[in-house]
Amino acid sequence: MCDHEWLDVLLPHLTGVVVEQVERAERGVLVWARVEAEDGVCPSCGGRSRRVHSRYHRGLADVSIAGQPVTLRLQVRRFFCDDINCPIRTFAEQVDGLTAKHARRTSPSRAALEHIGLALAGRAGARLAARLGMAAGRSTLLRLVHALPEPEVGTVAVLGVDDFAIRRGRKYATLLIDAVTHRRLDVLPDRKADTVAAWLREHPGVEVVCRDGSAAYAEAIRQAAPKAVQASDRWHLWHNLATAVEKSVVAFAASWSSTPRAADSALAERTRERFAAVHELLNQGVGLLECARRLGWALNTVKRYARAERVEDLLRPPRYGPCLVDAHRDHVRQRMTENIPVTRILAEIREQGYTGSANLLVRYINQGRADPERLMPSPRRLVSWLMSRPKDLPEPTRRHLDDLIASCPRMTTLATRVREFAAILTGRRGQDLATWTTTTRGDALPGFDSYLNGLEKDWDATTAGLTLPYSNGPTEGINNKIKMLKRQTYGKASFSLLRKRILLDQ
Repeated sequence: MCDHEWLDVLLPHLTGVVVEQVERAERGVLVWARVEAEDGVCPSCGGRSRRVHSRYHRGLADVSIAGQPVTLRLQVRRFFCDDINCPIRTFAEQVDGLTAKHARRTSPSRAALEHIGLALAGRAGARLAARLGMAAGRSTLLRLVHALPEPEVGTVAVLGVDDFAIRRGRKYATLLIDAVTHRRLDVLPDRKADTVAAWLREHPGVEVVCRDGSAAYAEAIRQAAPKAVQASDRWHLWHNLATAVEKSVVAFAASWSSTPRAADSALAERTRERFAAVHELLNQGVGLLECARRLGWALNTVKRYARAERVEDLLRPPRYGPCLVDAHRDHVRQRMTENIPVTRILAEIREQGYTGSANLLVRYINQGRADPERLMPSPRRLVSWLMSRPKDLPEPTRRHLDDLIASCPRMTTLATRVREFAAILTGRRGQDLATWTTTTRGDALPGFDSYLNGLEKDWDATTAGLTLPYSNGPTEGINNKIKMLKRQTYGKASFSLLRKRILLDQ
């Protein structure tokens, strides 16, 4: 390759100028160049001129090469404007894609710093830019970010609305996105109904609005876009159902006391001893810090035992992964109740297709995984089992859940209603919600009255949320990204900067 061909490959943004010399300077690389065009274009009237007024060199910071700062010394000309009606008499020539009026950086260098500023904001962006050979202060990066144009909103048919905390519990803002393309449209400084309603009036054409259960957003939509369909977010419907299910599970916990429990393992015995030791000291009036000092444990460990009212609250069934013995668990359990030796059980399950070792079977039995008695799960874990697809649960967990459901008729009803609602939600069968609500209210499950009242209070939006294919999930996903943007600036960034980064850092 010739020298100019190498330059075209390494410095493609300089194809519009003639590079005369490249030299190693004290602070990086110095590139001498001149404009290749024969005439200039007046920025005011658009006329072309060849009459040169003067020449001078512009010093422009360029993108780095191999981490070295690059300075472009570009010779430019000032032309006379030949149009007598033009308000300016002379003008300096510009190179498209390389220079701009009064700029001290090339366009590629400015674009790179804009991306750094959007990704990392001020101080962190300045440190990275210096490492990359494009030194810029934090104020420069913030100024570049603030100068970026905001994207056009246009017409939006399906709108996603959600709030996020600027200062948790004190100040909140509103995020608006296109629920179909997931494009970020705007960020409002609060979550008041008047603010959202004003935005909707300025941007007509919204047909569907996906939102959570916020009464302020519902009122704003009714005021500014009365013809728009409001759709409740399915995630919030499912999450609120889980809260109601947990209340029922806690209420039914007393019925589990008749279920046989496993014999104490070494871990369970140690848990009982620690529970007794902590509560004995607490009954003597000893503080938590002093308990931790006397027992030689971490303070959080002492707190965990102190918060528990019963030792059973601390006993949890161990979690095991899938095992080759799982397929033969019922046979192993039955033969063990008949006091059959392990060697004979091994031979029998090998005839049934077991391919594991004898040690695996012995360990499986010693861990108690073949025992019919199991420890009760915590209410929260049991709720997670009930709210999961049965096929997604491990086989031992699924059998354990089936045993618990069968042990209490009210639990059977609860599990049935949860799975019916899951079918309505996943199948988008909003038309079946009325039947489900009536049946569930007749069951009189503890904790469900408030949930059912909430559904009926926002009935149209709930039915639409369970019928339409749109969801507020994309908005929730962007909210998670907003949390990362806030952490990067440690909560010290202004709302205008945060808004720019939310809208443009995609």
